Amino acid sequence: MSQNYYQVLGVPATATAQEIKVAYKRLAVQYHPDKHGGNALYEDLFKAVAAAYHVLGDVGRRAQYDYQLQLAARRAEELRRRQQFQNQTQHLYGMPMPPPAPLRTRRPAASAERHYRTIPKQRPKFTRRDYWLTSLIVFGLLVFMLSVKVTMDHVTAVSNYQDGVEAYSRSEWSTAHSFFTEALHFKPTYLKALRRRGEVEQFVYHNYTAARADYLAALRETTSKTERATLLLRIGQCHKALAHPKSAQEYFARALALDTTLARAWLAQGENLLFRQRQFRAATRTFSTGLRHTTAPTLMARMLLYRGLAHYKLQDFGAARADYWQVLTITPRSGQVYFLLGRVAQQEGATQEACEFFRRATVQGYHLADTIRQKLCTPVVPQRLKKKAVPTTSAKSASAQTPQ
Repeated sequence: MSQNYYQVLGVPATATAQEIKVAYKRLAVQYHPDKHGGNALYEDLFKAVAAAYHVLGDVGRRAQYDYQLQLAARRAEELRRRQQFQNQTQHLYGMPMPPPAPLRTRRPAASAERHYRTIPKQRPKFTRRDYWLTSLIVFGLLVFMLSVKVTMDHVTAVSNYQDGVEAYSRSEWSTAHSFFTEALHFKPTYLKALRRRGEVEQFVYHNYTAARADYLAALRETTSKTERATLLLRIGQCHKALAHPKSAQEYFARALALDTTLARAWLAQGENLLFRQRQFRAATRTFSTGLRHTTAPTLMARMLLYRGLAHYKLQDFGAARADYWQVLTITPRSGQVYFLLGRVAQQEGATQEACEFFRRATVQGYHLADTIRQKLCTPVVPQRLKKKAVPTTSAKSASAQTPQ
């Protein structure tokens, strides 16, 4: 490039578009030929200023011009470096200089002059740092092996548990129990497997001692209030089945302390009070509280039925009848409920009504009601109709004498 447009306008390379425009106007006015009587020098200066603004005044042309300036600067720098770092092996007149001869003081030693000495073997010595490194390596290997074992045991336990759940869903109890036991062999603290195996032992095998042990182990592995309440309920049920009513009552109370909405716990506690401890008023209150925490028809029917039994034991026959009628709205074909209504009517002295309830219970297949109905509701035959005509002695003799 013959001239630098930035130098022509007198602005730096970092000047803004506004600064370039102001410089151009100022120089155009300064170098205008009309102000200098048509002087050729000012005319050339004016043309140079116009050409510089034509390039720098446009964004695209200015960017291309800056790039050309950079290329020119790079070429100039490369040429300067080549001239500065000229090959030192080059002679003044362009001829290469010969390489320097090797410096030797004597001839190489012959084989007779060479001496070979055996290097003594040094016994390796372990420093404290070596011992630390070895210990860290061994510890790392042990941790790695332990982590691999724990991982494999967990994977195997989960696989066995899933197989057990599938067998559980198909009601293959023995297979499910075996899979849960195998899962607990690899992971003894597996909460889900402990609970599932406990359910099989409780509800299928009726091994309440083993079920209680599994539930207690599962109880130690969970912190969830809902889960703990359910496990405490199951433990209480096992104690109830083992004829430990006081222990069962304690576990039911603990379960309800954790979750007051656990309707099955209210039901179990009420059953224990009603049938085991024979505390009828407490059982009535317990069933009433449980009914406020459930909408399941099955649980409601059982609670109402048992509350009716408690009212019956308390000689409150009106409340018992009301509870039994509510049960019939849920299970209208229950022969047992009709039988219990017959018992209430029998206690109230309504024999005809009791017989009707016993008849309905018999129709629904409750055979105990038929036995009671036959004893209670068979019409009484007058005594004179029961006696048959007994022949007198004379009549007997006469009949004996009569020829056949």
